[in-house]
Amino acid sequence: MKYDYLTSESINQFIDRALQEDVGEGDHSSLSAVPAHAVRKARLLVKEDCVLAGVTLAERIFKRVNPELQLNIAISDGTEVKKGEVAFVVAGKAQSILTAERLVLNCMQRMSAIATQTRKAVNALAGTKTKVLDTRKTTPNFRLMEKWAVKIGGGENHRFGLFDMIMLKDNHIDYAGGVSNAIKAAIAYKEKIGKDLRIEVETRNLEEVREAMQVGRIEVIMLDNMSLEMMKEAVKLIDGKYLTEASGGLQLADLPAVAACGVDFISMGALTHSAKAVDLSLKAF
Repeated sequence: MKYDYLTSESINQFIDRALQEDVGEGDHSSLSAVPAHAVRKARLLVKEDCVLAGVTLAERIFKRVNPELQLNIAISDGTEVKKGEVAFVVAGKAQSILTAERLVLNCMQRMSAIATQTRKAVNALAGTKTKVLDTRKTTPNFRLMEKWAVKIGGGENHRFGLFDMIMLKDNHIDYAGGVSNAIKAAIAYKEKIGKDLRIEVETRNLEEVREAMQVGRIEVIMLDNMSLEMMKEAVKLIDGKYLTEASGGLQLADLPAVAACGVDFISMGALTHSAKAVDLSLKAF
């Protein structure tokens, strides 16, 4: 359950699109009010306790805006920080610092929120074999950074998108006419296109678990919206023959009990879709 999405090309493409959206033909506020020759500093101030994320990205953004900007980084990604700490100081052309400011903050506030939420989930699963996964419930055009933030927080990435594995969810199964039909069609499709795609199938009850196992040739069985008792029975039935993933609106408080059922993974859309932005600011000095 890994996708090598973090490349220099993908990060630069994201930054360029984001800067085009924000800056357009030019940062007229900075160009009009701040002397072109002015050289200044600004510090990234943490205004609430969190797991810091996006520092590496921030440096890339500043350098993309102006390669001559210099960062003195005091706190690295993945560090648990307290209110009042300074993550880094950026120095250089004042206009460039101001042009990059909002993009840096938007990314870091969102990424730190997700990393913080993920770290709480990881801590809740400490001492168990169960790992926490993210989902595709992400912000359009910001998935790259949200998946990165989950990794920084200590979680695991599920598929990146629709293209890197086959996940047969309830609607796929219903449209296909049942679990068996869906799996058999997926296997035939893989053979037809010649791609080694992992297959995961969602199950909603023990009958569907048995059906999925009878067909086989899959890698993961998702146990969706099952009660704890049903989930325990499903894990016992699967007996290690396939990886298991619990899913279905799970929250932090649910994790220890779900992990106790013996599942390999718990997927949580809440890691990304419900994380509240962390309060950070860039202060000139």
